Amino acid sequence: MEAYYNYIKALHVIFIVTWFAGLFYIPRLFVYQIEAFHKPSPEKEILGKQLKLMAKRLWTIITWPSAILATFFAVCLLIMRPFLLELSWMHVKLAFVVLLILYHLKTHQFYKQLQRDDVKKTSNFMRLWNEGATFILFAVVFLVILKSAINWVFGVIGIFVLGILLMLGFKVYKNIRNKNPDA
Repeated sequence: MEAYYNYIKALHVIFIVTWFAGLFYIPRLFVYQIEAFHKPSPEKEILGKQLKLMAKRLWTIITWPSAILATFFAVCLLIMRPFLLELSWMHVKLAFVVLLILYHLKTHQFYKQLQRDDVKKTSNFMRLWNEGATFILFAVVFLVILKSAINWVFGVIGIFVLGILLMLGFKVYKNIRNKNPDA
């Protein structure tokens, strides 16, 4: 089984990439769904139907299967190299993985609500929600590359700086949109 370790690791990374692709794009579709919901007929119905279909395909064909397969291959890797569970950086990484799974499940709740036309959040909220996966990705990548439970803190500081920059960018974009609604 050890001969297949790198193949399993490659599959794990591939499905992490596709999982994150889904997690990055689905909140963007939510933004469009929410904005379409507030448009007049028939635009509301036409856009709503298409965006629901796009979200359904992304969520059920790409994101969920990728999450399951990434997790499956991660478990396989840990079975093959159980000593990794003794390393402090791995404990922190697994904590972020749990946070990612919780983020995924909460995103699933938003998905179900929007599929029923139950709009409870604003498009601005979804724009901010969209950044959650980015923060988790930064933390996990720094942990895996640096393999240190301490040095990853610098990466997380970078995440917070990125977060501040994203928030400022979001505010600038919002001001531009308010001045020009077609932007």
